[in-house]
Amino acid sequence: MEFPQNPAAPVRTQKKKPSYPISPALREYLVRYRRDKKLPVSYDRLRRFSESAPLTDVDGKPTFWETVVYDRFEMDSLNEDLKYMYALLRVDGDLSVMNHLYIDRIDYCAFGNSAPFRIRIVNRYNDNPDHFYVKRGDASRIYGLELEHLLSPNRMLYLTCGDTLVEEHVAGIPGDVFINRWLNSDELRPIRVAKELVKFNERCFVRLLGDMRSYNFVVVITPDFEGAQIRIRAMDFDQQTYEGRLNFYRPQFFRDNQPLVMYCLKHLNIETARQYQREEQVLMLQRLAIVKDRIEQLLAAMSGDRLSTEEHFQELRAALADHYKRPSYERCQSMGDLVRENLETIRLNVSAVPGLGGPGQRHEVE
Repeated sequence: MEFPQNPAAPVRTQKKKPSYPISPALREYLVRYRRDKKLPVSYDRLRRFSESAPLTDVDGKPTFWETVVYDRFEMDSLNEDLKYMYALLRVDGDLSVMNHLYIDRIDYCAFGNSAPFRIRIVNRYNDNPDHFYVKRGDASRIYGLELEHLLSPNRMLYLTCGDTLVEEHVAGIPGDVFINRWLNSDELRPIRVAKELVKFNERCFVRLLGDMRSYNFVVVITPDFEGAQIRIRAMDFDQQTYEGRLNFYRPQFFRDNQPLVMYCLKHLNIETARQYQREEQVLMLQRLAIVKDRIEQLLAAMSGDRLSTEEHFQELRAALADHYKRPSYERCQSMGDLVRENLETIRLNVSAVPGLGGPGQRHEVE
């Protein structure tokens, strides 16, 4: 892992990313793996709200969200259809185990690329809430969700129908909140926080997930018998393989994440950081081996799709070829090809080390 030498030179996003349509090849993949189903509510239907009011957080501060209200003749049927949509997402549409749930609130956020609706659904027996999101379908976002599902330790629940995308809520502490309130907590072991940042950084870079600034990921803390374990999870996949700048795909280079980077510099030496980086590469290859045919179909569809501008693609292709010192990148013709080449690059790097990743692999401890 390379630590930024100049934290004062952050990566910045330029203009809003366009939405890309779901191609026939991607749709075929989604149907085959049961990601595409007939949904009772479309994104366009939710856009037809009649009123809205600003939504504040628990401290009374304004948020980017607004609560929306629909015509009273629409509201009852919409609530029932949204409940069924949640059942499709969670239990394959079995409403018999969800009759006690009700839709409590529908929020809308015009900020960001996907302009999502957030649905708050509550268990009337115990008041336990959950959330899910309805967004306009975007091919690059779907590729991001699927690559996360296949190549990370996290499973993703989502469904598509036409140009509508419905996603589960990714639970955890927002990265910016974690930095402000938890980063220097005595309850966390510093080395585990730093280790997970290295691993998260590597996952994003290899599969080319961009814009992982602090408010686009969450931190999951799991109590363990020897202190809490940490996992960082992406929750925004709009910037999958779009930008041309290499460092846009490395969370360590965002200004928002600088406190985490400084934390790593304080608690990790370069040898340990490289160890954790290689551990994550091996894990990604092991996940890849399990779903080899599935990811091959996904990357075949991705390689045939236009997911960025030609200028961005050529810039990123040249940067990756220089970074890895591999001229083979120059043969890539699409962003999907670049993801495939990244996976092949780490496979070659890992296989070049005798015994690494084999049956007799020795695991180093923290």
